[in-house]
Amino acid sequence: MLDFIPSLPIASWVDDAVKWVTNTFEFFFDPVKDQFGWLLDTTAEYLSMIPPIVIILLVAVLAFFMSGKKFGLAAFTIIGLLFIENQELWSELMYTFTLVFYSSLLAVVIGIPVGILMSKSNTAESIIRPILDFMQTMPAFVYLIPAVAFFGIGMVPGVFASFIFATPPVVRFTNLGIRQVSTELVEASDAFGATGQQKLFKVELPMAKPTIMAGVNQTIMLSLSMVVIASMIGASGLGRNVLSALQRAEAGAGFVAGFAIVILAIIIDRLTQNLNKPNQ
Repeated sequence: MLDFIPSLPIASWVDDAVKWVTNTFEFFFDPVKDQFGWLLDTTAEYLSMIPPIVIILLVAVLAFFMSGKKFGLAAFTIIGLLFIENQELWSELMYTFTLVFYSSLLAVVIGIPVGILMSKSNTAESIIRPILDFMQTMPAFVYLIPAVAFFGIGMVPGVFASFIFATPPVVRFTNLGIRQVSTELVEASDAFGATGQQKLFKVELPMAKPTIMAGVNQTIMLSLSMVVIASMIGASGLGRNVLSALQRAEAGAGFVAGFAIVILAIIIDRLTQNLNKPNQ
């Protein structure tokens, strides 16, 4: 059907483009892979060297105060992390946390300024919005292809893929939050002679904080959802245990590793949600 239309060699074009980018920017990709990879491994190793009970107590205390001095979240944190330690998955947990931390940090550091730019310029919004749509609709597995092509196998491509997948929410929520700031407040700040920078940091960002923090929460959760997928390209952590259990049909080991990811997700989710609440 439609044989008269020649087949476009899209695949070969993409292959050529990836090879060109990889070879042309090798001076950038190789140092990033080596130095950033060293940072990721070093962070995870140092966290693993800290006695688990110390980290458990610190996180529990943090959860206690962030939840308004309520014992529920702190108790869940202690029980959940002790369970992970009991199942001898603590080192894997530290690698998973490292991957989520750095990918979320990159997404927030880059995403919030991009969201601010979108909120200040309709032209920028019209250009960036389709890019965000593309990033959110693209299957997560597809991000592994350029990640491996540019950075090889390991933690670095895992962070790269997680960063791309998790960035859109914080960009969108930042744009939305600033655009929803009351025009009366903005006009009042203008009337008092506030500069653009003063208006942004003293009026718009504080008023948009709840919306922005909701975006940060979603970004962190999306980063965590990439843990198992990132393990397919060599990223260490709990995701690798899940993948290994799947390949070996070990339901028990897969359940334990998956449950550990759920525990981490709940703890991070509750902590970030409490950041978005008024002072307790």
